Amino acid sequence: MPGFSNFKKMINYKSTGEVELIRQSCILVNDSIAFVAALIKPGISTLELNDLADKYIVDHGGVPNFKNYHGFPFACCISVNDAVVHGFPTKVELKDGDVISIDCGALKKGYHGDSAYTFGIGNISDEVKQLLRVTKESLYKGIEKAVVGNRIGDISFAVQDYTESFGYGVVRELVGHGIGKSLHEDPQVPNYGKRGKGSKLKDGLVIAIEPMINLDAKEVFTDKDGWTVRTADGKPAAHYEHTVCVRKNKADILSSFNAIEAAEKVNSNLWSDY
Repeated sequence: MPGFSNFKKMINYKSTGEVELIRQSCILVNDSIAFVAALIKPGISTLELNDLADKYIVDHGGVPNFKNYHGFPFACCISVNDAVVHGFPTKVELKDGDVISIDCGALKKGYHGDSAYTFGIGNISDEVKQLLRVTKESLYKGIEKAVVGNRIGDISFAVQDYTESFGYGVVRELVGHGIGKSLHEDPQVPNYGKRGKGSKLKDGLVIAIEPMINLDAKEVFTDKDGWTVRTADGKPAAHYEHTVCVRKNKADILSSFNAIEAAEKVNSNLWSDY
């Protein structure tokens, strides 16, 4: 779940044991997203998907950590088309051509996991396919910079530089974040910035990196529900998120898209770039 710029500054570095507990929570999150990904099709509602993910997390020993977080009433943020993030699941049925991001979290053994993935249903346009592909690629561009000795701005610049080279808008109002015993910890991880700026990255820092990228303009607004963030121009957006631990030379990705991508590949209702 993307954070707003309003949480307390205190960087907590994680021990090897803590990192493994966060990994367990992240894998539960990804497994829950993969479970519902296999069921995405025209005619199913986002509320149904939310309820299935909620049950999956509980049945596998976790707590849906988004639920009741600062009043958010669901287990998942499910954002469709022009909804960038924090979307409310509803009874509205999905249809061919929709773009849907599922952002989910779980608390297990005292540590949080957080991850997100965007899906294209059926016949999505070539420009939307490219948006999804580039946004996902930008996530890994950012992760490449999450190594000891770099700074937060190196991650931010990598995401911004890559996505803006395609003419896309990088959302400014929401950020990635530290994660551990709390869902949102410092440091904030914007998707835009300057190389060499921001907090220095040290071994054991666990952060959620999550590009939120608009097809066109970067401007957004918050819907009347007080949560759903939408593109100002009504065009689609994409959102992908990994939780990673900063290490020397190469970041350790604690979440995994493997099960999600496998479900995406076999579900004939979903576009898959494989």
